[in-house]
Amino acid sequence: MSLFRRGPAPETVARAIDAASDRPPQSLWSDGFGRLSMRALQVIILVIVAIGVVYVLRVVSVVAIPLILALIFASAFAPAMNWMRRHGVPSLLATIITLLTIVALLTGLTWLIVWAVRDQWDDLYSQAQEGFQQLLAWAQTLPFSIDQSQIDEWLGALGDFVTSAQFGSGAIAGVSAVASFLTGAVLLVVILFFFLKDGPRLWAFLLRPFRGSDEDRARRIGDKTVVVLGSYIRGTAAVAAVDAIGIYIALLILQVPLAIPLAVLVFLLAFIPIVGATLAGILAALVALVANGPVNALFVVGAVILVNQLEGNFLQPVLMGRTMKLHAFVVLIALTAGTAIGGILGTLLAVPITAVVWGIVQVWDGPNLPARWARPKARDAELRS
Repeated sequence: MSLFRRGPAPETVARAIDAASDRPPQSLWSDGFGRLSMRALQVIILVIVAIGVVYVLRVVSVVAIPLILALIFASAFAPAMNWMRRHGVPSLLATIITLLTIVALLTGLTWLIVWAVRDQWDDLYSQAQEGFQQLLAWAQTLPFSIDQSQIDEWLGALGDFVTSAQFGSGAIAGVSAVASFLTGAVLLVVILFFFLKDGPRLWAFLLRPFRGSDEDRARRIGDKTVVVLGSYIRGTAAVAAVDAIGIYIALLILQVPLAIPLAVLVFLLAFIPIVGATLAGILAALVALVANGPVNALFVVGAVILVNQLEGNFLQPVLMGRTMKLHAFVVLIALTAGTAIGGILGTLLAVPITAVVWGIVQVWDGPNLPARWARPKARDAELRS
């Protein structure tokens, strides 16, 4: 046995040296740090694009807001339009019937709000304010009593903001924006008319640049957007109506005053998930605390919790489907971002837009096939069990 291991042949070494010299130099973006940098750069570009889109939408809000609202209403009433078309109703007649129905519903809701709140708003405000003062007095009796000077400082800061020039200028700007509101309302009706009448034709026109699998994906996205928006709005409206009726009956049984204005506020605030129900329950409890005492206020809180539990565990899964159910953490983040970007309107639109985005992810690779990164893994099923 030889004590020396025979090395490679000189020809083999020469070929290896030639191959190494012909190999292109390693790119700085091909290693792990380079790939991480590329992903970070992509995220930064996406954030810049999103900021640009939000900025443009805010600049052209007079057009963007009616367009978004018209899409929501058209999606909500799409089943009615499809039903009338299938039964031979002319498209123009079906559009007029649906449009008049939407205008009548919005007008009736506005009249109900004005009628319920106009005559009793002062009483509702004073009752809530007095209940808040009683709540502060009760807080002083807690073992970890809050410093009265700190409470006065908070209230003073709130009062300074309300009476500040910034708040006042915003109020004046809101009053001067009546013309813009009317313009947006007229534009909303016009856009909604064309969405209802020619929605399928408009969507077919937008699909012309797409071919093959891209066209199939675009069709899935459009269909899913209409389904999610329509189901969300119809389901939320039904849940809000049930909540308002349930709270109204409970307030009548407990003999809490201002039951109608409180029920109307419950209906309106129900369109803001989680936060709206909490605000409505707090307001109703404060009124009951002033009018009927702490025991009655506790019964009101119990009634609100019961109605909310029935809503979350029964009504929403039945009326809206579990596929659109978003995690509470996602809802809170969406509400915060929507409020920061678009104020009250952003608060109302944040959750349905988030539901649409998640719905698009669910059909990205197929009718029932989510995007690859969003597909559940085997460990997810184990964690759920």
